[in-house]
Formats: sequence, structure tokens, C-alpha cells
Amino acid sequence: MLALAALSQSTRLEAFRTLVKHEPDGLAAGELARLLEVPQNTLSAHLSILSRARLVSSERYSRSIIYRANLGEFRDVAVFLLRDCCGGRPEVCEPVVETLQSCCSPKRKERSRV
Repeated sequence: MLALAALSQSTRLEAFRTLVKHEPDGLAAGELARLLEVPQNTLSAHLSILSRARLVSSERYSRSIIYRANLGEFRDVAVFLLRDCCGGRPEVCEPVVETLQSCCSPKRKERSRV
């Protein structure tokens, strides 16, 4: 699985995490390089690997390339790991799922009272 290999390197993992934090707008490659304090050419190589693993997408805007995290692909990787590791035994992964639900639940919008 290319995604796991891509995320196994610390700079790529940090780049992906930073892009997730900047969803849905994404970040220009130069801004991402500045935030991570890595040379742009080094980051370009890392982003290429993340792109091949389908964890990031890019789109050109004028002279900038905007990168975004592909959260759908990341979800698929996480689901694969849970299903594969649990091996049909949901009780094995139940603590992981509970932890994810408590830390990653979508925030509910408060209804305005009229």
C-alpha cells in the first residue's frame, strides 16, 4: 500500500498533517515549504510521493500550485487498516473506533433560537 509507505517518512507525514489542518482551502507549495522549514525542491519530491500515493492533490492557480489533503483516500486507508487488523473480530478494534469517535466527531452546529 503506497499510502503507508508515503506516510512513513517524517517530512511527508508532517506535510500531510499540515495539509489536513488547512482543509478545504489547501496551501500553496511555497507556503507549505515555509511552514515546514524545508527547501522547496525537497518538499516538491515529498509532495510527488504523496501524490502518487493519492494522499494529496494539486491544482494550479496562476503561478502557484495549491496542494490539498485527499481525505477520502486517507479514510480508505484507515478503514482498510481497521478491517484488515480486526480480521472479522470487531471487539479487537472497538477501543480504536471509540477513541476515534470521541476525538474526531463532527461538531454540531448550534441552531439559532428564533
